[in-house]
Amino acid sequence: VQLQASGGGVVQTGGSLRLSCAASTRTFTTYGMAWFRQAPGKEREFVAAISWSGSSTYYLDSVKGRFTISRDNAKNIVYLQMSSLNPEDTAVYYCAANHFGTITTRDRVYEYWGQGTQVTVSS
Repeated sequence: VQLQASGGGVVQTGGSLRLSCAASTRTFTTYGMAWFRQAPGKEREFVAAISWSGSSTYYLDSVKGRFTISRDNAKNIVYLQMSSLNPEDTAVYYCAANHFGTITTRDRVYEYWGQGTQVTVSS
């Protein structure tokens, strides 16, 4: 499975961005998907996850109400809609996939990772 993340950029505080992650697999509907991020000098952290069907989602507390993860299984794409961005959201964002189809915050469970897309929020 290859994952291609896109949609990052530079925005001002309070702005919005939508990240996309395209998956190259015929069995996309079986994969649980997630977004992680890594800020400079910090460890990678979980941001959001969605189950294979899209019926279940889970978020990092600090992004609840601001970020929304969704997926389009017909197009093999998972999205992360980000709003009310602040400088603490600045990081490289990675999408990830696990073949169990479930939601987990544990990065070791995800077998496939995208290359990352940079999000920079200016104050």
